Amino acid sequence: MTIAIASDHGGFALKTYLINYFANQGVRLDDLGTHSEESCDYPLIADKLCRHVLEKKSEFGILICGTGIGISIAANRHKGIRAALLYDNDVAHLACEHNNANVVVFGGRTQKPEDVIQYLQTFMNASFEGGRHQRRIDELDTIGE
Repeated sequence: MTIAIASDHGGFALKTYLINYFANQGVRLDDLGTHSEESCDYPLIADKLCRHVLEKKSEFGILICGTGIGISIAANRHKGIRAALLYDNDVAHLACEHNNANVVVFGGRTQKPEDVIQYLQTFMNASFEGGRHQRRIDELDTIGE
């Protein structure tokens, strides 16, 4: 499995933690930046990862900023991206099962690394249900046209 991962400076430490953790789990993380704690702009980071996901270069993407909020907003501006800010196991499960999220988001300054690992594992072990949920996902890409 290949997963894209990217963060701004506020998520750099958590991104580094996740890369190191998954290196021993047989999961490949494509690190799309940033590569330091030097200040950078989260909209540009989100854009790079979303394009990567939309081009099917990874199974899904992980985005991280200080709170997860700004980078979620930026990601969800891309048609075809369904970014979900995961903050507990129920949300992680439902983000996959009901929303077929293709980007998951975390707050590097607001979430514990151990919790993020748990939410990621819950998300990765869930499956999209389809059915009525697919109809709603299809509607997302027509809103605002």
